[in-house]
Amino acid sequence: MAEQENLFERLAKEKNTTVKDIRSQITARIEAGLHDPDPERRAQWERIPCVGEIPTPEEWLRYAVERIREEGGEDFLKRYLIDG
Repeated sequence: MAEQENLFERLAKEKNTTVKDIRSQITARIEAGLHDPDPERRAQWERIPCVGEIPTPEEWLRYAVERIREEGGEDFLKRYLIDG
């Protein structure tokens, strides 16, 4: 998806790294969240819909964007994803 690529590319540029590194960092955070000792935090990560055992960075991003939209953050998304 263009939105995902734009965000991953933008993050890579801002952090002076590669898209592959950004995806690796997101994957590591997802895995850490799924193994969080706090059951509430772990449950939040487990709610992310995914095809495999753990969400991909793209699945995480899709879920995060949907949650932000549901909570009325459309302006934030437009500002960060489009205007960036």
